[in-house]
Amino acid sequence: MISIWFFIGISLAVNGALILAAGLYQLANPPANPGVVLFNLHANVWWGALLLVVGLVYCFKFAPTRQS
Repeated sequence: MISIWFFIGISLAVNGALILAAGLYQLANPPANPGVVLFNLHANVWWGALLLVVGLVYCFKFAPTRQS
């Protein structure tokens, strides 16, 4: 059987990659009038990177080839 945590890791990694890509795009092309007060902290870059790392850790830890 494949662990559900493997699929959760895939979901976290994909969502993290999408959020990180959107954050990097906004970092390269900032909006003329940012609507968020703390836009300069770039929370989507940090949050996307965190989700990507956690998702990859889950994918490697619970990979179907590693389980016996």
